[in-house]
Amino acid sequence: MRRSRLRHLGLAGLLVLGSLTTLGTLPASAADSPASPASSAPSAEEPAASAGLLEAMRRDFGLTAAEAEDRLAAERRATDLAPTAQRAAGNAFGGSWFDADAGRLTVAVTADATPATVRAVRATGAHVRTVEHSARRLDAAKTRIDRLDAPAGVSGWHVDPAANAVIVDVVSGEHADNDVQRFVDRAREAGPVTVRTVPTAPRTFAAGTVGGDPYYTGNVRCSIGFSVHGGFVTAGHCGRAGAGVSGWDRSYIGTFQGSSFPDNDYAWVSVGSGWWTVPVVLGWGTVSDQLVRGSNEAPVGASVCRSGSTTHWHCGTVLAKNETVNYSQGAVHQMTKTSVCAEGGDSGGSFISGDQAQGVTSGGWGNCSSGGQTWFQPVNEILGRYGLTLHTA
Repeated sequence: MRRSRLRHLGLAGLLVLGSLTTLGTLPASAADSPASPASSAPSAEEPAASAGLLEAMRRDFGLTAAEAEDRLAAERRATDLAPTAQRAAGNAFGGSWFDADAGRLTVAVTADATPATVRAVRATGAHVRTVEHSARRLDAAKTRIDRLDAPAGVSGWHVDPAANAVIVDVVSGEHADNDVQRFVDRAREAGPVTVRTVPTAPRTFAAGTVGGDPYYTGNVRCSIGFSVHGGFVTAGHCGRAGAGVSGWDRSYIGTFQGSSFPDNDYAWVSVGSGWWTVPVVLGWGTVSDQLVRGSNEAPVGASVCRSGSTTHWHCGTVLAKNETVNYSQGAVHQMTKTSVCAEGGDSGGSFISGDQAQGVTSGGWGNCSSGGQTWFQPVNEILGRYGLTLHTA
């Protein structure tokens, strides 16, 4: 990469979030008293949110700067709390999610949980809700549904802990289709299922070569996700293993070392030839360039932001995890669904919550004018699959 270009972009320029090659689609309880809210002031270990990030949350969530700071602090607490609360729930664990209105983590436990178990979960500071089905049962039902062949009228399915069911999304107007009906019937045999309607089917689509800060594989343009030691991670549909990659200036960056799509949608690219990696996500002038300090997984309900070379920086909410998305090329598993918009050329780009890497953009539906939903492949899965180490600040 030319040094003059680096001076122009600053540190984040090396993370050139390219352009999305795959955007698409879709698209009775026991309550306890709320825990006292902790101060939203960042501790010495918690760097303050940048003014740009707070401005993006004001724009996309309708929050004041103080409300955005409070939400980010509450989400950090919920993220840190979730593993402890799950261990406390044990076999009675029914899932967990961040309740944005209450500003706290909610943990579901089954009705057969012992009083001692409920007390242990509440002692962590989480709100407790009683549900019928355990997370283990719901996950097992989803796994059985994953073995079915889904027709095009079914856009995907995921476990929804708040609904305590497996949600099967059917494209509007396709409910009467015989193949869809058969799929739904077989899905209901697998376990507790709720059918919902989505506006359109998921799809991936490549972007032609246009200006910006992309990387290119042939005539396909995609976005860099996160720097790892030795390269970066991105979406699998952007290129196959062995394919060469060039940067924004068409100079050679490196090569796809591993790639998987469908079934998964992830890949990693080695870098060389004067290119190097830094722990930064590009803010595109909308927000300050964001340092990456880790990859702690944000809970359902938490805010998340996306960076991509076509539509730049947008924020939304984590809607679901471990969703199977039924693209026309085949099903992709273990995806996270968000309310963030994206468009063609944003594929592979970064999803980040605060300063914690979350995943790489896969696909979705809609656009950033009228809105939509986007899925990402979780970054920790990619790191584990290829034995990579995230480059952090």
